[in-house]
Amino acid sequence: MKYVHGYDPRENIRLQDQASTLVQLLHCDTKYPAGSIILEAGCGVGAQTITLAGKSPDAHFISIDISESSISAAKKKVNGAGYSNVSFQQCDIFELPFEPESFDHIFVCFVLEHLAQPHAALNYLKHFLKMKGTITVIEGDHGSAYFYPDSKKAHNAIQCQVELQKRAGGNANIGRELCPLLKKAGFSSIQVSPRMVYADSNKPQLVEGFTKNTFTAMIEGVRDSSIAAGLIDAKTFDEGIKGLYRTAEEDGVFFYTFFKAVATRE
Repeated sequence: MKYVHGYDPRENIRLQDQASTLVQLLHCDTKYPAGSIILEAGCGVGAQTITLAGKSPDAHFISIDISESSISAAKKKVNGAGYSNVSFQQCDIFELPFEPESFDHIFVCFVLEHLAQPHAALNYLKHFLKMKGTITVIEGDHGSAYFYPDSKKAHNAIQCQVELQKRAGGNANIGRELCPLLKKAGFSSIQVSPRMVYADSNKPQLVEGFTKNTFTAMIEGVRDSSIAAGLIDAKTFDEGIKGLYRTAEEDGVFFYTFFKAVATRE
């Protein structure tokens, strides 16, 4: 399993569903001052970019990604929405073509989970941030997934995704580590807030947009890789997916936590 941040059609759709469903939860307090320049490190297909551009229309964003196809998709999305405050560059997050202290703020969302050295990435990005500038980091934590009715096979299926990401050098449970990672990278004034998704039948938009189209779709997407890696058999995995979909029924409940951290370069 390699780092996929929207690099195939199915993942592209899932990330867009996730972004649109979680806008208020993750971005109710994401806004940058007029005239500020923000680096979005790892923009993928622009699922977060379009929200950033819309919430801070008088700021300018430079959104970068290593994938040419993702940059193309992000440009199309942002231009189609009529925003003119975003420019795009294709580059590696560890080889940025900018001068030190080029940015007032940096935004990193669902990127560290895919990196073998998240601390090194934060430490590197810090040099492109102006003194007193802030970095915002958002990540999930698969260890925070709880649901009713409970299902051991559903947990087994989730663990397959966690293990595949670990084998690829990533960490699906990185949300809980944001504070120590930022401290280790030398940031200060670190504030971490849990952003909890609670979905039951009284919240049909979350049930459809998150339980089904975001989380379950993500786990479902590693079926073949999990079986090929010998982590699970097909029958158990499929029953686990059924168990996750079962939580989206009338009497079901699904709970998950994202973590949003904001820190300052002193």
